[in-house]
Amino acid sequence: MDTRFNLFENELAARFTKRFAGAALVIHDSPLPKSTQELVSLRAGQINGCGHCVDMHVKEAAAAGESAVRLHLVATWRESTVFTEAEQAALALAEEGTRLADASGGVSDETWARVREHYDDDRTAALVTLVAMINAANRLAVITRQKGGSYEAGMFAAAAGG
Repeated sequence: MDTRFNLFENELAARFTKRFAGAALVIHDSPLPKSTQELVSLRAGQINGCGHCVDMHVKEAAAAGESAVRLHLVATWRESTVFTEAEQAALALAEEGTRLADASGGVSDETWARVREHYDDDRTAALVTLVAMINAANRLAVITRQKGGSYEAGMFAAAAGG
């Protein structure tokens, strides 16, 4: 399977991608812990089958000091002992917010209550917008068949100008 379309070579797509990356930097610079940002992004990428995003977020998390054990257990976070209650709430929100079509009720009241128990308004805003942004990024990459494997930590920040 070859990449279908280069989003950086088309003028319209490149303009959109630059603005999209700029919006993502707002979340990146938020008070939501970087480790939580990467874990949430990784989980959504796993669910959506986005090799490019899984590659990116594993490498960014590892470069930021995330342990291999935690990265390997993200897909099975419910059956793991290495995530805090706050991280579990964020991962539940990531899953429910990613699987909207699978759950007619969307994000459950229980998950929302757990998120609000652990995150203030700014961190909640960052978490909600992160789930939306990573799902959009997953769709862009999956539709155009962006491959995983060639990403190097720091590439996103360099491309986004941050």
